[in-house]
Amino acid sequence: MTVQLNHTIVWCRDQQKSANFLAEMLGRPAPKRFAHFHVVDVDNGVSLDFSEDRSDFSIQHYAFLVSEEAFDGILGRIKDKGLEFWADPGRSQPGEINHNDGGRGVYFLDPDGHFLEAITRPYGSGA
Repeated sequence: MTVQLNHTIVWCRDQQKSANFLAEMLGRPAPKRFAHFHVVDVDNGVSLDFSEDRSDFSIQHYAFLVSEEAFDGILGRIKDKGLEFWADPGRSQPGEINHNDGGRGVYFLDPDGHFLEAITRPYGSGA
């Protein structure tokens, strides 16, 4: 059997708000309910399962490899919502995207401060 990531838990303060935000930003179907989670499915069989935690939790980074078309949609939704975005994880290039490895990339925050990233080429894939 191969090893594949199946799901991960995303801690948040309002699971419906956070799951809906991610699904909308990535152009995914509405989250579905499973047990006490709101679940966002992505195309490679992985799900992000949102679970509420009203206490402090560590901010995480979630990177999504997307098509050029999907990237255009994501960047458009970021701009339409007036969200801050950056070309780099250090947030030193606000309002810009990157062109690493011959693709495009952008960083932005979800409602709980998790650092989201959309890229069109995997890191290290070359130009």
